[in-house]
Amino acid sequence: MSNLERDPQELLCREQGSVQLAASPVELLEPRDVPLGGPRAMNVRRTLPQRSRSLIGAWCFLDHYGPDRVSETGGMHVPPHPHTGLQTVSWLFTGEIEHRDSAGYHALVRPGELNLMTAGSGICHSEISTPETQILHGAQLWTALPEHARFTEPRFDHYAPEPVIGGNFELRVFMGSLGGSTSPVPLHSPLLGAELLLDAGTSVEFDADPSFEHGVLVDSGSVRFNGTLTTADQLAYLPPGHGTLELSAEPGEPVRLLLLGGEPLGESIVMWWNFVGRDHDEIVEYRKNWQAEIGAEPRPGGSPETNQFGKVVDNTLDYLPAPTLPNARIRPRR
Repeated sequence: MSNLERDPQELLCREQGSVQLAASPVELLEPRDVPLGGPRAMNVRRTLPQRSRSLIGAWCFLDHYGPDRVSETGGMHVPPHPHTGLQTVSWLFTGEIEHRDSAGYHALVRPGELNLMTAGSGICHSEISTPETQILHGAQLWTALPEHARFTEPRFDHYAPEPVIGGNFELRVFMGSLGGSTSPVPLHSPLLGAELLLDAGTSVEFDADPSFEHGVLVDSGSVRFNGTLTTADQLAYLPPGHGTLELSAEPGEPVRLLLLGGEPLGESIVMWWNFVGRDHDEIVEYRKNWQAEIGAEPRPGGSPETNQFGKVVDNTLDYLPAPTLPNARIRPRR
């Protein structure tokens, strides 16, 4: 999914120490509402990045949306747009999205199935909810590629995990390993991504890698995550050093959540619009290349043309121009 904010911030994302609470190591992060486009745009709830936390492992971006009636919001209509230095992770609860990209892939995103697009050195893609979709509900996440992998060749992977069924839970591991299930999709840093359904008033524990930091995004219901109550739309963060993940659903309503994790990235990244880089100058170059490739702006000084992002297969839509860069270099957020 594109970040369609009209004035996206330039963010320098660094590893951060966790906020240690008196009664619990868990930090609660509240979402902010972001409209994707015009007045009838679909709204998303963004919990990464934000001031108090930029990264959970390599997870650097998390938009949570729906359930939205497509007839009222217009659904998802994101024309071709670029990405660099990241993987996009599409996970749906309800609805269907059509994906097309410049690496030649055309696929449908369906509930319970992972669509993983590796941007690497550069890719562009479009995402449109299908005409059959009445309710759209899901999450779009990005993972930052580490230095050794950020210029890799673009690719696309699809995986439909078999659920792990317990007496009171259902687990789908779409990245990494948990609860005896392992996803085969290629990762460039140690990561975990899973959906968990948990019956009301019940609990489950999973063995975890203590070198990982973890996050729990609650979609519905309320859950205690290692003792801290986390309600719908909140993201709970647990720092490294914990070998057990304890999840207890409150009485009255079953819980659906996304469980994320990974080893701390150990690198600072720069995010602006749909680009992940390492400094301001890289972002400027990515934007310049994109604008020139779609004919939105000429390359200054007669500099040579590039083909960093390519063209979306069988595309019938206008390409999305980049916003204007702010008139300032990136500064660390304090």
